[in-house]
Amino acid sequence: MNDTFRFVIAGTGNIASSYLQAVSHIPDVEIIGCVSRSGKRPKDADKSFETALSFREITSEFDAVILAVPNGLHRQYAVEAASIGKHVLSEKCLEISLEAMDEMINTCDENNVKLGVTFQKRMYPDNRLVKTLLDNGKLGRVFSVELDIKCYRDQAYYDSAPYRGGYAIDGGGPFMQQGVHDVDLLTWFFGKPSQCVSMLDTFQHDIEVEDHGVALLRYPDGMIASITASTCTWPGFPPVMHIHTDKGSLIMENDRIAEWNFKDIPKPESTEDVEIHSTASSHRVKHTAGHEAVIRDFVAAVREDREPEISGRRARLTTEIILDIYQNKV
Repeated sequence: MNDTFRFVIAGTGNIASSYLQAVSHIPDVEIIGCVSRSGKRPKDADKSFETALSFREITSEFDAVILAVPNGLHRQYAVEAASIGKHVLSEKCLEISLEAMDEMINTCDENNVKLGVTFQKRMYPDNRLVKTLLDNGKLGRVFSVELDIKCYRDQAYYDSAPYRGGYAIDGGGPFMQQGVHDVDLLTWFFGKPSQCVSMLDTFQHDIEVEDHGVALLRYPDGMIASITASTCTWPGFPPVMHIHTDKGSLIMENDRIAEWNFKDIPKPESTEDVEIHSTASSHRVKHTAGHEAVIRDFVAAVREDREPEISGRRARLTTEIILDIYQNKV
């Protein structure tokens, strides 16, 4: 009996290569083929790698699929995979509309397969430490959060694929693309805001969507959060989150605790030291520790018949909040 867990990946671009790199570090897990509209293999795949136009055409046995295609194509691939009984792990975001996300969730439920999403920031050690302290109320009442996602992308980035910088496939600008992981972290920490207002515009690029904007969020407990998301801020800066409470404050920079200002609460220290990818100036993923953690959890969820830690239902809220930001523009 072969206990290896097998994936087929949809997509052959940079993200697909990142997943190949991540899976190469995980024992008893492999990617055995891909679904490709172009018929090409990912650049790091060997000649034994099976390619097909759809999951139904893959001849080798496999357990699950990875969606490494553009945001607005996730639904069609997820529905096809679920309909033939394959579990689904989607690259961020789950999808770009409520209707598409709900169809993915419902189809996976109806076919009794798991649906997970790669929001790898939830797996980084310092983020998990802060999440535990927040959930336990150890940091006091949070009244202010400031999240800065100040990236840089040149026009060539947007020109590199016809869907980039549009609503139909990308689903939006830096809030939906570069900033979605950090918006997800904010959502994981604090849940859904009760009010939202935003100002968005396009300043430096020839694109349909925003390239810079600010959102102001109010939460049911009164907390106020601000999000700045940009691809105009040269040369690009690591994401920063300031959290202010009635007991003190902390600053997270690129998913690490950079400053800790609490008189009576010791700074938590992680026992793990992982290299963390930053999207500040490039979309290419160099470090895959977070992806590896997501994949391990997803495989374990299938084997143990439980929900993945980052399930489709849990990830849905992040896109919902970003859609609210777009809909409440002034």
